[in-house]
Amino acid sequence: MALDLDHICARAGGFEVTADFSVPAGARVAIIGASGSGKSTLLDVIAGFRAPMSGEVRWQGVPLTDKPPAERPIGILFQDTNLFPNLTIQQNLALALNPVSGRLKAGAADKIDAVLSRVGLDGFGPRRLSEMSGGQQSRAALARVLVQARPVLLLDEPFSALGPALRDEMLDLVRDVAEAEGTTVLLVTHNPQEALRFARHTIVVEAGCAAPPRDTQALLDDPPPELRRYLGAGS
Repeated sequence: MALDLDHICARAGGFEVTADFSVPAGARVAIIGASGSGKSTLLDVIAGFRAPMSGEVRWQGVPLTDKPPAERPIGILFQDTNLFPNLTIQQNLALALNPVSGRLKAGAADKIDAVLSRVGLDGFGPRRLSEMSGGQQSRAALARVLVQARPVLLLDEPFSALGPALRDEMLDLVRDVAEAEGTTVLLVTHNPQEALRFARHTIVVEAGCAAPPRDTQALLDDPPPELRRYLGAGS
């Protein structure tokens, strides 16, 4: 079973992105490339925020291309925490479970408490963003995605505003949760060491072309010309 991008071609303005590869279920894959190369556009297509001009997105053989984002088995975490600052963390997570009313159904409060505990925020449900540090806010944003329990998680540089130590801590947390849940994770990053730390395989995006995943260590040991140029590794 896998996440399949079958001959995808998508356009963002006058820019086109192509992809034709599969990501095995439960894999952690980094997506690396220069700014403007098409990394975020690729995630938008997978998440359903942008419709491809051609090709198909499938999860476990089921076509997703015509499904809206809310009906896809995919969660996404952006650089913005996507949390409402006027609501408590529990209320934010309740909206993730019930976007229409935010009302907690039977068992939902326990589910929220369990997810908050898992990301190191036990007892933080009544707090608001203004009462939390940057690292705690990132943990709350991750909890908001995790509480939906979707099998695919897309990370669009959500921890880039954090310092190196906190960023590594958050990546390790995502890795541990993904391993425990069998979640498929795609991480957009500009940092090759971050890719090496988090992902066994890496997708290189260059000028709108997303290459199939390759072993991260092997890729960085002998980068193709486009990645070598991006890393500044010489000719």
